[in-house]
Amino acid sequence: MQKFRNSIFYVGVIGGFTALMYWIVRFGAKLEQGRNIIIPETERTQWREFIDSLVHNLEHPLAILLAQIVTIILVARFFGWICKKIGQPTVIGEIIAGIVLGPSLIGMYFPEFSATLFPTASLGNLQFLSQIGLILFMFIIGMELDLKVLKSKAHDAVVISHASIIIPFSLGMGLSYFIYQSFAPTGVQFISFALFLGIALSITAFPVLARIVQERGCTKRH
Repeated sequence: MQKFRNSIFYVGVIGGFTALMYWIVRFGAKLEQGRNIIIPETERTQWREFIDSLVHNLEHPLAILLAQIVTIILVARFFGWICKKIGQPTVIGEIIAGIVLGPSLIGMYFPEFSATLFPTASLGNLQFLSQIGLILFMFIIGMELDLKVLKSKAHDAVVISHASIIIPFSLGMGLSYFIYQSFAPTGVQFISFALFLGIALSITAFPVLARIVQERGCTKRH
């Protein structure tokens, strides 16, 4: 009986107060006598009025933003859970979720749904909120970082970071030699195309690295 106490309390409260509201409405309707109540005539039913009002409220920028946040969190959690199950960082699943919700998948195959959930006019608010979240996330990473560990590993960090940049940068420039004639826009110099490709392949998003480091618990590892 003890474990069902919350359920009984929940049912009792919901049922009791629902009955109370019904009683208030039922007997309150009798107070309308003699007050010349005017009921507007319309072809739409009360249910239709409710649906129209709900749709109108959902078109509010705040409602769209909340719907976007909920959708992004659920999809990111789902793909993050899948990646975690196969031994990959959760952030990989979050990146995949972004690709799925973006123009590459949902926007291409379900354009009406994408336009409804992510209208162009609302992307500014979503981007602003995402930047605030990114700032707070990087602040938390900085608070968790052990500077003593960073100081003791400074030499290794410099070597690894520079090598992880120069190697893919060089390979990207080498790749540009073979694909310049096929993919470079007309009027673009080879050096510009090579530098662009090298930078694109060598620069890694720092928040993604920070997310992996935090998940692996490397911020406090000696």
